[in-house]
Amino acid sequence: MNIALIGNAKKRAEMLSKISQGNIIKEFDNLSLDFIANQQLIIDIDFDKDPINRWEILSKNSNAYFLLGALHTQLDLLNLTGMQHNVFGFNNMCTFMERNVLEYNSPVGLEIASELKTVLSYTDFLKISNRVGMVSPRVVCMIINEAYFTLQEGTANKEDIDIGMKLGTAYPFGPFEWAHKIGLWDVYSLLLAVKNDTTDERYKICNLLKSEAIKSNLLS
Repeated sequence: MNIALIGNAKKRAEMLSKISQGNIIKEFDNLSLDFIANQQLIIDIDFDKDPINRWEILSKNSNAYFLLGALHTQLDLLNLTGMQHNVFGFNNMCTFMERNVLEYNSPVGLEIASELKTVLSYTDFLKISNRVGMVSPRVVCMIINEAYFTLQEGTANKEDIDIGMKLGTAYPFGPFEWAHKIGLWDVYSLLLAVKNDTTDERYKICNLLKSEAIKSNLLS
């Protein structure tokens, strides 16, 4: 299958490790109509950055399958006329793409296309509701947020919180370690997207997390 893999280099490398050998893969930092012509599968990891304008470009290739990094975007709000069966959102957060399970959704509730299951070397494909934040990113980012509240209150330091979570819950990383691997700006951005979508006070972002995320984004 001819595949266009578009977006952040670090995330591209993680997704690339899950594409089966034998496919023809072209990697691009940025999205352009020239890049997606004649591609059978288009994976846009950076779709959330500008979904309306990116979809306007992507949809010119109406024959392709689309895997869109859509943690912040409800795909059913896009103009998908005639293309609903080819479009899937997926969990594009760092450390999640390299798992054996691909978390995805569909604007019309479809199972992921069988053709894509042969291309992607995941052992399982987990379909979830078409909501902002999906499931595992929302849970992990909430844990990170709560860890920041604990740190802000002076209850414990980062190292102790990380050790406590790994020993007490068998998580692969502590919340601060995980935030570093994901990227603190991505954690903050997801929490903000979920808060705006739900207006639920449970998703109130810790001021310390917010300030560290903004600082990290300015330095990147």
